[in-house]
Amino acid sequence: MAKLHSKKHGKSGSKRPTIKSAPEWVDYASHEVEELVLKMHKEGHNPTTIGHTLRDQYGVPLVKNMTGKTISQIIVDGGQKIGYPDDLISLIRKAVRVANHLKANKGDAHNTTKLIHIESKIKRLVKYYRRSGRLPPLWEYSREQAALLVK
Repeated sequence: MAKLHSKKHGKSGSKRPTIKSAPEWVDYASHEVEELVLKMHKEGHNPTTIGHTLRDQYGVPLVKNMTGKTISQIIVDGGQKIGYPDDLISLIRKAVRVANHLKANKGDAHNTTKLIHIESKIKRLVKYYRRSGRLPPLWEYSREQAALLVK
């Protein structure tokens, strides 16, 4: 897949399994995977970290194939609340880091442009998440709010 704000092509990556059922070699049942997800979320892990941990330490290739639900759906069905989406938070952290860099280095034209690109990605993601209902309809991105959000 091509990069968004550069003329480079991305690296090729691994492909997801085409079979949509749980593999035979997985040692966990679906209810055990759901319990693990809820336990990790109570410990403070976000859905992305939970998925990586389940894959790397527990040998669960895809939670959705095992349980029929995504990690976020399991968390919501378990009565727990999910904060902001992981990809949005990581982009906001990156924007705050670049903005702090630009305060100290005012002549850095390259990173000034990159900050505009990052904020553009954030605004597109916010528009998507407002439409899908994961963010409130009137939520707006601002640099001051972003700095407070990631602290």
